[in-house]
Amino acid sequence: MPRLKTAILISGSGSNLQALIDACADPAFPAEIVGVISNRPNAPGLEHARAAGIATAVVDHKAYADRRAFEAALDTVLKEAQAELICNAGFMRILTAGFVERWRDRCLNIHPSLLPAFPGLDTHARALAAGVRFAGCTVHFIRAEVDAGPIIVQAAVPVLPDDDLASLAVRVLTEEHRIYPQALRMVAEGRVRVVDGRAVIDGAAAPPEVLINPSPVGSSS
Repeated sequence: MPRLKTAILISGSGSNLQALIDACADPAFPAEIVGVISNRPNAPGLEHARAAGIATAVVDHKAYADRRAFEAALDTVLKEAQAELICNAGFMRILTAGFVERWRDRCLNIHPSLLPAFPGLDTHARALAAGVRFAGCTVHFIRAEVDAGPIIVQAAVPVLPDDDLASLAVRVLTEEHRIYPQALRMVAEGRVRVVDGRAVIDGAAAPPEVLINPSPVGSSS
């Protein structure tokens, strides 16, 4: 069965890109990476792609008069790569409604919060300030609204009493590296359908346990 041709968009270090590269290195994985595109010429993540022998391209947003011109150039590169799906992996550009509609249900994003909580920036600081007991990450289909769209996979991590920004970010990022390949696999296998604005996953199983934080174990009755 043909593997789903996937392009990865990045702006920075590319740690989620590396997780996707590692997953797609398995010939049995149902997706292959046909190109990595950055809007920043010096994005460190480009080196991950080159080291893996993956074609790279730079579409520098600063070289274009507006977002539409930038996205037209981006579309051209995606078509040249014959991409069938896009994975945004730390791509720090807001896409226009027109671009999102052209790639509707064919463009994924990963966000470091349990959406719909804490969309946008500074997610870990906001989670700590709000005093939530769980933080996490979400893979979702992109819509024109920022960090919105049908949710495919989420991972939750407990917020610990001594957490700071750095410690929480590390724990969430570890889960990002797990769930992005999982989401890509399910989409590439054709198991994900969007029905009435929600992602329906064929054969999905719920986790076996309820998570409680703080744990009730050892508490007095």
